[in-house]
Amino acid sequence: MKKFDLQQIYEYVEKHISIFHQRRLDYVQNGVDLLKILKQKNPYLFKAKNVMTAQDLIKGFLDAFLQSQEETLFGDFIEGLAIFVCDKVYGAKKSELTGIDLEFEKDGTMYIVEIKAGWNWGNSSQIKQLRTNFEKAKRILRLQTGKKVIAVNGCCFGRDNKPDKNGYLKLCGQKFWELISGDEKLYIDIVEPIGYKAKQKNEEFAENYAQIVNKLTLEFSQKFCDDGKINWAKLVEYNSGFEKINKK
Repeated sequence: MKKFDLQQIYEYVEKHISIFHQRRLDYVQNGVDLLKILKQKNPYLFKAKNVMTAQDLIKGFLDAFLQSQEETLFGDFIEGLAIFVCDKVYGAKKSELTGIDLEFEKDGTMYIVEIKAGWNWGNSSQIKQLRTNFEKAKRILRLQTGKKVIAVNGCCFGRDNKPDKNGYLKLCGQKFWELISGDEKLYIDIVEPIGYKAKQKNEEFAENYAQIVNKLTLEFSQKFCDDGKINWAKLVEYNSGFEKINKK
């Protein structure tokens, strides 16, 4: 185990959080298509909420679309940070084993880790696949190293008060960051550097967001409004109608 310099985190985050913000901005500037987002989200929900204006509807669809994109982008960032930290402290390496993100040795024990951004992920099939990946990886590493192997589902935030999952550990939030760094306070210490230039970056994002809302609102009004009123039947037909698909 090596002593960890918090300054290394600041330097890593300052570089890579800018990539997150840029990719987020790129989605707004180049990745948003009206017909695409109308296909992906639930129109019935917005009708149930009595959304009456085109702009409110567009903001609802757009925000739901962007949130899913942001969660993916930020998940990539935070998982990369975890791998960086573990490499600096324990000499971790990116694993070549199926479904495993990194491997490292700690106190004579081999750890294999699959990283998830948050604790609440996965359906039963995905959890089953996780177990399968862990069992295969443990068998391979035991043969290769002759050492004890512990499998960990590491979650960058959240908590799980029953970490023993019968074959692997699920360590979330503080427990996960402590495992890969040896520092019980690291999960708090990373908050400040993650906010690097957040105000500046979000102001730039907000300007582009307003522009795309105006653009999509106009386009939506032309395609799905009659005399200024949302044509819900036309919208739902486009979103879910089987006949609409066949006519293409």
